[in-house]
Amino acid sequence: MTGAEKSITYSSTRGCPTQKSISFRTAVMRGLAHDRGLFVPDSFPTVSPEELESWRNLSYADLATEVIGKFVKDDEVPRDVLAGIVKKSCGAFRSEDVTPLIKVEGHYILELFHGPTFAFKDVALQMLGNFFEYFLSTGSNDGRLAVLGATSGDTGSAAIYGLRGKKGVDCIILYPNGRVSEIQERQMTTVPDDNIHCVSVEGTFDDCQDIVKASFANQEFRDRVKLGAVNSINWCRVLAQTTYYFWSYFRVTDAEKDVKEVNFSVPTGNFGDILAGYYSKRMGLPVGDLIVATNENDILHRFFTQGEYHREDIQATISPSMDICVSSNFERYLFHLAGDDSTTLANWMSAFESTGKLTISGKMLDKARADFKSARADTDATLKIIKRYNSDHEYMLCPHSAVGVDAVHQLNTADSATVCLATAHFAKFGDACSMAVDPLPTLPKQLSKLWKMQIRSSNCPNDASVVQAFMEKRIEERIAKHAARDEKKKVLKNVVLVSAAVGALAMAVSALRRR
Repeated sequence: MTGAEKSITYSSTRGCPTQKSISFRTAVMRGLAHDRGLFVPDSFPTVSPEELESWRNLSYADLATEVIGKFVKDDEVPRDVLAGIVKKSCGAFRSEDVTPLIKVEGHYILELFHGPTFAFKDVALQMLGNFFEYFLSTGSNDGRLAVLGATSGDTGSAAIYGLRGKKGVDCIILYPNGRVSEIQERQMTTVPDDNIHCVSVEGTFDDCQDIVKASFANQEFRDRVKLGAVNSINWCRVLAQTTYYFWSYFRVTDAEKDVKEVNFSVPTGNFGDILAGYYSKRMGLPVGDLIVATNENDILHRFFTQGEYHREDIQATISPSMDICVSSNFERYLFHLAGDDSTTLANWMSAFESTGKLTISGKMLDKARADFKSARADTDATLKIIKRYNSDHEYMLCPHSAVGVDAVHQLNTADSATVCLATAHFAKFGDACSMAVDPLPTLPKQLSKLWKMQIRSSNCPNDASVVQAFMEKRIEERIAKHAARDEKKKVLKNVVLVSAAVGALAMAVSALRRR
């Protein structure tokens, strides 16, 4: 790399002139574009076969530095700083490989649950938290950021663990009351750091997501609180997730010398995880099929099979992190499907937001089907897969991971060229898993101790203005508390200095008297 190389810039999917050619720093700090679009790269770096092969034996952290470094050059983040951010992020994982790969029933499983909250979102959110910290310490946002996120389960706890204690950051996480698992709620609400604020909302995940979008659309509020995004709409999260597609490609082709392309089956809700695979393929990674695996909330499966992206009511399932009727990251793919035409995309989204329907057909649908395959696994199929893999292989799948595994069996691609992404540890969904396996294996001690910890949460109605008022109050309270604490420290420091000066003076006077 040379100092003359420039970082990739980003523009909104919806084409607002003021939201074009944005820097990586700005895209990360802003999260959602001000025209309500999502930031996409203005160009895609490519990885040649020779460069790809040169990465084969790198550690996970070094590989991540190379992959992210294709987008982020020294003009944005110096390479040594980038390497430090990545190394610190990977250090939060229990596995030296960060995302280890194992072979079960002839296909591979990529275990993405070895981070602090036992979910794949740790991979991206540990990194995002460290990027936030670096950018705030080097001049962004006057050193202050209010992160507002919505969660259907795992994003919230992963965001909280990535942002807890970060200087200048307030993290406000909205989750649908009664619609996340108990262990997910406890992971969020037992974190004691005073910059963390958990809010249960009377509504669905999509209601929570709508509050987030409305808050970003409110310019006065957005600017006043220095609003930032932590949900999968933040470009940094997608970028961070590309690494494990490269990593698993290397591990599969290390073991399977005849495999030239690797297929990936991804349990899919908000589309960010599989989008990282799509972008990896565009960069030049030899990827075969990208399989979108859904539960009963199958808007994406209906799109790729029938061309119908039609919003329906959410069905509560045993894989709640996928209980989503609108995929927040899907707009990025639709932009590319439209030939990177922001006018077409903006018209599509406007029509979808007013009617709840977007329909494609003909060559457009053919192109979408060429990019992705899909499958749908209902609760019965999911439980059968969990039970069979436990009884046949003594391997426990979480309900989301089981959806991805069932998909490869449906599509007859459960072979040595296929990787199923295991997105969470089974213990996060004990109630669901116990419907298939009873008794369950022992919970990890990090999760079992949550029931002994004090919880801290607030409740708000499904009303953006109420949530925004709550945010401002909590942020003001924390800032005032920290200001008072800093003032106390300053006073104590002055007292110590004065005491030391008085002591030194007394010693000097005593010495003079002895003379």
